Amino acid sequence: MEHKTAALAEADRLMTVCNSCRYCEGLCAVFPAMEMRRSFADGDLTYLANLCHNCTACYHDCQFAPPHEFAVNVPKVLAEVRNDSYAQYAWPAALRPVFRRNGLWIGLACAALVTLFLIGTFLWNGAEMFSAHTAPENFYALMPHNVMVALFGPAFLFAILAITMGARAFWRDISARDMGDGAGQAGIDHARAGHDAGALTYLDGGGDGCMNADEQTSDNRKLWHHLTFYGFLLCFASTSTGTLYHYLLGREAPYPWWDLPVVLGTVGGIGLVAGTLGLLRAKLRQYRDVRDETRFGMDTAFIAMLFATGLTGLLLLVLRATPAMGVLLAVHLGVVMTLFLTAPYGKFVHGIYRYLALARYARERRGALGAQHA
Repeated sequence: MEHKTAALAEADRLMTVCNSCRYCEGLCAVFPAMEMRRSFADGDLTYLANLCHNCTACYHDCQFAPPHEFAVNVPKVLAEVRNDSYAQYAWPAALRPVFRRNGLWIGLACAALVTLFLIGTFLWNGAEMFSAHTAPENFYALMPHNVMVALFGPAFLFAILAITMGARAFWRDISARDMGDGAGQAGIDHARAGHDAGALTYLDGGGDGCMNADEQTSDNRKLWHHLTFYGFLLCFASTSTGTLYHYLLGREAPYPWWDLPVVLGTVGGIGLVAGTLGLLRAKLRQYRDVRDETRFGMDTAFIAMLFATGLTGLLLLVLRATPAMGVLLAVHLGVVMTLFLTAPYGKFVHGIYRYLALARYARERRGALGAQHA
């Protein structure tokens, strides 16, 4: 079968070998999904690659791993296919090359430029950048609320649109169009996928955990992922709550430390900082032979942006009544803007695509169980 890329062709070869062996079928969802196929189109391989959680247990368990002549390295090859899929489905298509360039230094440079722009905007408007702002308007003394919404609203909406369009194309290509057996059944599949995604069901390597370079299951990637993911959701909930306060209740920021937006943001920020530091440490300890080194910069850039978002948000909360507030506000908003702008063209989309792959797997598994009982 012809494939679009060398990575897809290699993934086809490996899945053919693995389908003959089936030793790893109890490790995660990839191998049971693989066993439902006898041939692998590009959409099938993309689906399997995004179903993979990169725990690397199959590499360490494999009797055909390098230096065996079969050279079976499923985690690395599926990582290459998975990373290629992010660029393949990026919208608009003209921005797909951004994936290749979206490294750590590009992200930091973008954040720095946006920060400098905001500082210049504050100074242009005559704001007191280096004075303590204890008046009720606080943040809005530097940037009025409407100006903030005008700058960040379009960036956020564009990110949502771009991610939605990419996810739609991905969903279509993994042959999900045959999932038309009723809204109720589809709802069950998505509920199962939501559970598996939220609990990171398949990030445990079959029960022992993710492997690191020492072949030990001690890198706690599931914990770091949970802290990062739920920390991000809490930060988003904090911003959403603040928006409701502003427009529905007429209550403007800043809020006291005990109020809901601050509590949510504080707990979320702590989770983001702790989780991203753990993820970065786990990534650096990962066995190099299973990494897609060509996209290492993209991975670290995403982790760095999330870390900086959490850290600058916490610093802004602690120092918001000091002369440092103006600079910290510009830095925090610069990081958040960069996160919005790069989200559709970086590692952020992996959570969306993995959820959709899990929904597809839930459908296939339900169909297979139904066939067995028929």
